[in-house]
Amino acid sequence: MRKNSTVMISKLVASIVVCQLAGFVGSLFTTPNIPVWYAALQKPVFTPPDAVFGPVWITLYVLMGIAAFLVWNKGIRSEGVDIALSLFVIQLLLNTLWSIAFFGLHSPFGGFIVIVLLWVAILFTMLDFFRISTAAGILLVPYILWVSFAAVLNLSIALLNQ
Repeated sequence: MRKNSTVMISKLVASIVVCQLAGFVGSLFTTPNIPVWYAALQKPVFTPPDAVFGPVWITLYVLMGIAAFLVWNKGIRSEGVDIALSLFVIQLLLNTLWSIAFFGLHSPFGGFIVIVLLWVAILFTMLDFFRISTAAGILLVPYILWVSFAAVLNLSIALLNQ
């Protein structure tokens, strides 16, 4: 394998692992709260089964990692890459913070505030990614769609449990 291929594969793996780690950290706050606290909440009729969330998030984190790799692979010194990746890190931190706010702090309203900030951060990240790599921007579309749905679900739960 050529050195360039090894570097590219290493960047791809690192990008996906970082995203999956964000999900893992979030799961430390989420998983213990599902059987008791979350199960006791009133939820809207459109709430997916609990078993849906894990596979969806794992898939989204893979897509996010590939998108970040495509941008990173353009070269950190290329125009806009540093800003786009900084935005990506911010949205990834907000993603983890949502789990802490909603599940860890048992705060659906706090979670809603964070998810609105997350949605805005994803939008700006996605727009910057599109400028650098169309494919990277497209890979974030399922993510913003899911977070849009999650925001509606989050708000509904907050309102049903005031």
